Amino acid sequence: MSTKNQHIPEVNREKSAHILAIRLSAMGDVAMTVPVIRTFMSTYPNCKITFLTRPFFAPMFKGIPNVEIYEADVKGEHNGVMGLGRLARELRNHEIEMVADLHNVLRSNVLKSVFYLFGIPVKQIDKGRSEKKKLTREDHKLFRELKSTHQRYADVFAELGFPLDFKAHIFPEKQQIPAKISEIISQSPKKWLGIAPFAQHDSKVYPADLMEEVLKMLNTENNTQIFLFGGGNAETKKLQSWENQFENCISVAGLLSFEEELALISNLDAMLSMDSGNGHMAAMYGVPVISIWGVTHPFAGFKPFGQSLENSLIPDLEKFPKIPTSIYGNKYPEGYEYAIRTITPAMVVDKIHSVL
Repeated sequence: MSTKNQHIPEVNREKSAHILAIRLSAMGDVAMTVPVIRTFMSTYPNCKITFLTRPFFAPMFKGIPNVEIYEADVKGEHNGVMGLGRLARELRNHEIEMVADLHNVLRSNVLKSVFYLFGIPVKQIDKGRSEKKKLTREDHKLFRELKSTHQRYADVFAELGFPLDFKAHIFPEKQQIPAKISEIISQSPKKWLGIAPFAQHDSKVYPADLMEEVLKMLNTENNTQIFLFGGGNAETKKLQSWENQFENCISVAGLLSFEEELALISNLDAMLSMDSGNGHMAAMYGVPVISIWGVTHPFAGFKPFGQSLENSLIPDLEKFPKIPTSIYGNKYPEGYEYAIRTITPAMVVDKIHSVL
């Protein structure tokens, strides 16, 4: 199925409603909602959205009018069925009129049941599980591009009576460069490249020895300022070692707050990421994203917003025809953990050159 928008009916920009949008986690998935919410608010400026998620994600929605973040304290006050019932009552008293469930998990289904009792309409995302199963199965694989996750989110709002057309989307202005970056980076004609070399599953991570070759090649050219993104002790140590090794590399792990990281990302000329949240966060700002895929594939619908398929670097499918082996990269046949190595450092650097 094409990721292009289907025919969008005439919209009534004067319509108003207070909509609860639910997307509790994870970072990349929440980031993918941002262009959708931005499109919604530019199309229906009289509406209000209360976004139910983790407060940590709030900076992603900075600058979007009529959007507030409501904390889902699912490990505390809102834990369990009773806690979720309490949360639903809080939100009812918040005067929400309808619900866009962009998550469709056990917790949001419990909320759906309570909202139903309150007479509040709920529409839920169709995750396309059957299509994705056909795309990832080993035998009789149906290898075709599925609907994008962004469009699946938009479809939920359309079911509530608010059709969206991504042609109405406008990227935000670049944010102010964080002072901590301005203090260590002098003004120069170098292009700014972000590199986020990690992902949730090892099968989606470009091997460290190959990434080091990429960094070495870029550093030798001496015309690109590289910012390394990551988190956690092991990742931070690896990024720090690369910063120490290559003069054009700066690790921002532990240096910046999440809000400051987003501000820096908005000023990049390009982002090199795995199939991971950093690519989606860069795409939120219209930054060109070069993505490296291992045992996953952009056909599953997780290509960063507005990015060309040509910017997706994919392993040799003749040698590894079972790709994609899973949606999230957590399952793969023996030997497929090496599939990503068929993407050579030269291929990565060539793609960076073409984008920059």
